Amino acid sequence: MKIIDLISERKKEGHIPFYSFEYFPPKTEEGIINLKSRIERMVHQLNPLFADVTWGAGGSTSTETINISSWIERYSGTEAMMHLTLTNMTLEQIDTAIEEAKEKGIKNILALRGDPPRGQEAWRPPEGGLHYASDLVRHIKEKYGDYFGIAVAGYPEGHVDATSKEDDLSHLKEKVDAGADLIITQLFYDDDVFIDFYQKCREIGIACPIIPGIMPIQSYQGFHRMTTFCKTKVPQQILDDLEAIKEDEDEVKKYGINLAIKTCKKLAEYGIEGFHFYTLNLERSVIAIVNELGLVETEREAPWRKVAGRRDEGVRPIHWGNRPKSYIERTLAWDDYPNWRWGDARSPAFGAPHPLSTRNYTIAQIKDLRKKWGSPETEEDVKNIFVRFLQGEINRLPWLEEELEKETILIQNLLVEMNNHNLLTITSQPQVNGALSTDAKVGWGPKSQKLNGYVYQRAFVEFFCPPSFVDAIISVLDKHSSVSYMAANIAGDFKTNMEEGTVIAATWGVFPNREILQPTIVDREVFYKWWRQEAFAVWLDEWAVIYEDESPSKQLLRSIYDSYYLFNVIENDYIGGNIDSLFEEVLTALPSRN
Repeated sequence: MKIIDLISERKKEGHIPFYSFEYFPPKTEEGIINLKSRIERMVHQLNPLFADVTWGAGGSTSTETINISSWIERYSGTEAMMHLTLTNMTLEQIDTAIEEAKEKGIKNILALRGDPPRGQEAWRPPEGGLHYASDLVRHIKEKYGDYFGIAVAGYPEGHVDATSKEDDLSHLKEKVDAGADLIITQLFYDDDVFIDFYQKCREIGIACPIIPGIMPIQSYQGFHRMTTFCKTKVPQQILDDLEAIKEDEDEVKKYGINLAIKTCKKLAEYGIEGFHFYTLNLERSVIAIVNELGLVETEREAPWRKVAGRRDEGVRPIHWGNRPKSYIERTLAWDDYPNWRWGDARSPAFGAPHPLSTRNYTIAQIKDLRKKWGSPETEEDVKNIFVRFLQGEINRLPWLEEELEKETILIQNLLVEMNNHNLLTITSQPQVNGALSTDAKVGWGPKSQKLNGYVYQRAFVEFFCPPSFVDAIISVLDKHSSVSYMAANIAGDFKTNMEEGTVIAATWGVFPNREILQPTIVDREVFYKWWRQEAFAVWLDEWAVIYEDESPSKQLLRSIYDSYYLFNVIENDYIGGNIDSLFEEVLTALPSRN
C-alpha cells in the first residue's frame, strides 16, 4: 500500500500518533543479515507504519537499498519506503532504479536531491540528470502516475543551501505541488523550531502530513558529529546536560531516550500525528521510546501477523503459523486465490513450494544459538530445550520464529507436561467458544468492528515423537470421535483418520455485516505434501547446521530427523472438548522409554 493511504486509514480509525523507522544499508553481508534480524524484531515488537532505507550518494548502495527495501516489503510485516537521490545519477540510472523498485514490489519512494559527493563542496546536477527533488517528484508522477507513494524532505531549520527559510519553504511547497504525498523532516532538537516550521507550512498552503524526524541521542561523540554535519541548532541546556555525563555512555543513551520522549509528547499535544525515528540501525533506544509513549498496538487483526503487500490475505494454514517468513517465501508467487482460500491444496493457484536452502548463519549467530540451545547429546537434552522455551528461559526454537502467543499461556501446563514425556510441541492453540474479539489473549478481528465480534477456535497440538509412541497415541485418539489426527515421518509413512481432501477451519470469527471469517485452516494435503517436509528439514537445516559434522549433537538431530513422527491432533468439539484430559490419557498410554 501507499503510505499516504495507510496514514489516512490510521487517522480514520483514530490510531494516532503513528511512527516509522529509518535504516541504512550496512557495508558487509554479515551486517545486512544482522540488520534484517533487527528489523524483524522491531517490526514484531512495535508494528511501525513503515520503514525506509537510505540511498548512498550516486547510488553507491543502490543494490543493497533496493534489496533491503524489497525484503522489508515482502517479509518483515511492515511497508517499505525506498530513498532515491539525484547525486551523480543520470536520468537513465534513475529510471532503472525506479523500474527495479516497481518489479520488486516497492510502492513508496522518498524523493531527495541528495548531498554533494565526498570531496565536492557544492552540489551540482550530473550531466543528463535532474536538478531538484521537485524534478524527481514530477518525473515519477509523469511516468508512473499514482503507482508510487512519494515522500519528500522538509528542513525545520532551513536547508543548508537555502538563501532563507522563506525561500526553502517555497521550494518545499513546489515539491508538494509536484505530487508529493507527505513530508518527513530532517532531525532537530529545538521543538519550537519544528512547531514554527509546521505552522508556516500550513500558512502557505501545504496541507499534506508533515512527519517530524526524531533522532535519539545514542552517544556523545556521535551526536556532535551528526549535529555538526547537519548544522543542527542544539539548545544550550541540552549541550550543558550532555557535557556533564559525556563520559558515561549509558547515561548519555538514557538522556537521549528521555529527551526524545519529551519531544514526542510535546508534539503530540500540539497535534502532530506521527513520528519518524532515525534508528542509526540500533534498536534499544527506539524500542524504549515507543513503549514509554504507549503507542504499541497489541490487538490482532488476525490470529497471525499481517504482512505488507498481502494485507488482504484471508486464510492461512496453521502448519506455518509460527514460521511466517518461511510461509511467505513459499507462497510469494501465488497471486490468484479463489475466495482468498490460501493453503487449500485444491486451489488451481496452489503450487509446489520452492525448496528452502540451508540457513546461512553468521559466526555470531551460531554462537548465540549454541548459547540458547547448548549442545544436546541425548533425547533428554532435546526435550529439556523445548521445556525451557515454554518456561521462558530461552526466547526461540528452530520452529518458532516469533515469541509465544499470549493464548499459549492457557495451555502452557499441558504443553510442558507433553514435552516432559518426549512429545515435542511446535504449534498449538486452546479451544475458544465465543470469546469477545477484544479478549486480551485470544481476540482478533477487523478493527472497525472489534467491539461487536466473537471468536472461536478448535484446540489442536502439533508435535514430534519417537516412533515407539505412534501406535499407543493412535490407539487413544481412535477412541474419541471428535478428534482428527495426522501423523507422518520423513520417509512418508502416513497415518490419519481424515479423508482425502479434508480442510478444517481451525479458527473463525463472527462480526456484524460480514460473512463468517475463517483465518486459519488445517489442510490434509498441505500437511503431508509440504509442511511435513519443511518441519522435518528444520532439524537439519536450522538446528544441526550450527554443529560440526561429526559432533554428537549433529548425529543426534540427524537420528531424530530420520526416525521421529510429526503429529497434528485436533479436538473438533470446541464447546465440550477437553484437550488436557485427552492428552492425560495419551501420556498414560505411552510405553516406558527406560
